[in-house]
Amino acid sequence: MDIKIHYAFLPHTDAEAALGFYRDLLGFEVRKDVGYENMRWITVGPVGQPETSIVLHPPAVNPGITDEEREVILNLIAKGSYGALTLASDDLDGLFARLERAGAEVVQEPMDQDYGVRDCAFRDPAGNLLRMNQLA
Repeated sequence: MDIKIHYAFLPHTDAEAALGFYRDLLGFEVRKDVGYENMRWITVGPVGQPETSIVLHPPAVNPGITDEEREVILNLIAKGSYGALTLASDDLDGLFARLERAGAEVVQEPMDQDYGVRDCAFRDPAGNLLRMNQLA
């Protein structure tokens, strides 16, 4: 039996800003862009890795969620406390420099962690925390 991670889900609060970050800055390809009423679900992923995708979805659209609960979720997203993802690159410092030059919100500059990983961290336009690890 072979089990792989196929989709990860992160909320977006602005579809165009999410595309600008994931497609234009990270270089991911857009695999699906599905709209319904005033909402969009955008599936992106690294070029050459069709088996791994991130679905950027509108947050808190469940009809069973109250307005107060929706507000809590949106506040958690904005603080970076709702969604998180770890990506990896063979050129962490180059990726960091590119994202920093583009104005992405830096959470942590590249550093060697005590637990053996070199990484950095950013927030995407919605506030989701993205850690970036250096591939060995």
